[in-house]
Amino acid sequence: MSALQVELVAADRKVWAGEASMVSARSIDGDLGIMPGHTPVLAVLVEGEVGIHHGGSTEKVTIDGGFLSVDDDLVVIVADRVDASALSTPAGN
Repeated sequence: MSALQVELVAADRKVWAGEASMVSARSIDGDLGIMPGHTPVLAVLVEGEVGIHHGGSTEKVTIDGGFLSVDDDLVVIVADRVDASALSTPAGN
């Protein structure tokens, strides 16, 4: 099964990058679940948690709002502030 490439970007730096089997987030239009093969999408995110699912577990990141884009199994989440202290791997890994 293919994986998503995920990038979390704050206003001033790349916070985290890695692979995931699914990304979940809440947009202004409701909850999103992004899996490999998802159609391209651009969504405005609300303040709250983003879930990064991989290896049978889910890690949570808190954002202050922002946007999410999906294209060719690349998910990019951009927000002014990202609290990724709960993630097990640092940016670029």
